[in-house]
Amino acid sequence: MYGIGAVVTAEALAQEATAPVDTAVRGARAGTVGRIALRVLTGIGVLWGAITLSFLGVRLAPGDTVDVLLGEQPRTPEVEAAIRAEWGLDSPAIVQYFRYLWHVAQGDFGRSYVLQRPVAEVIGSQAGPTLALTGAALVVALVFAVVVATTTARRRRARSVANAVELALVSTPAFWLGIVLLSLFSFQLKIFPVAANKGLAALVLPALALGLSLGAVISQVLRDGLERALDEPFAVTVRSWSVSETQLRVRHGLRHAALPAVTLTGWLVGGLLGGAVIIEEVFGRPGLGRVTVEAVLAQDLPVVLAVAILSAFVYVVISTAVDLLYLVLDPRLRRDSAGGGQISGGAS
Repeated sequence: MYGIGAVVTAEALAQEATAPVDTAVRGARAGTVGRIALRVLTGIGVLWGAITLSFLGVRLAPGDTVDVLLGEQPRTPEVEAAIRAEWGLDSPAIVQYFRYLWHVAQGDFGRSYVLQRPVAEVIGSQAGPTLALTGAALVVALVFAVVVATTTARRRRARSVANAVELALVSTPAFWLGIVLLSLFSFQLKIFPVAANKGLAALVLPALALGLSLGAVISQVLRDGLERALDEPFAVTVRSWSVSETQLRVRHGLRHAALPAVTLTGWLVGGLLGGAVIIEEVFGRPGLGRVTVEAVLAQDLPVVLAVAILSAFVYVVISTAVDLLYLVLDPRLRRDSAGGGQISGGAS
């Protein structure tokens, strides 16, 4: 009996010991799920706000939509009434708003006034080149930031040179940098094609023009974080392992220094899509840039609305991905989520 009782008591003690651990794990998971749910709800709110503001902007814009739809056709009351009925412009503004909101929720952005094609088809046919340019520019920015930050942190002369280069890049508009790169490497040195729509060679200069200024901003924040990380106790411990300075910076320091840079990247990447619009015009590339410019000039409002909503959607997706990446880079945030809203304090 004594032996059985001892076994039961040991099992009970083991269960009591593991209970707090299980509770903590469940709490961390619940906190993570709650954080994700909050980000999704926030993203839906941002998209709704973007749709609403875009719709109001179109409604308040000068001019009459019927004039755009008529083109050079003679305007008569009968023709005008028929066009308003066909495009739903004869309904009250509030009815048009909720109808548009419902259609957008189903992925229907209407028809282009000028091209007479579904807007989703127009955007979809041109989104590929723009997304490729945006992705390539992001790669350029991140590579530039990591290389510059890791090679210049806590090195006074290199840091001074990097600061000057970063300031010059940040101060230079992307379209002007694009013109300089195009003039130097295409017209003068003839290394890259002047105007090309396909191939990696046609993507290099636009990606550099769009990504270097972004990389300059990120590298400043990343370098400051890396310099602080190299003074923390973990760096002393890693140095005692006889690892090289490069390994310390790249394998250990960047992980501790990345959080502020990740946040900044999430905020700035949303602007890459808008910058791509201008860069595509400079380099004569196909994509949403040319579509947007032509739509604005022709007052093709459904296309302009769709591009604005797409930009907001990209921003929401990226900001949500950055928030989830935070949880991967810093497991303490998962514990803070379970601890009841101490995330802000822990992250700062």
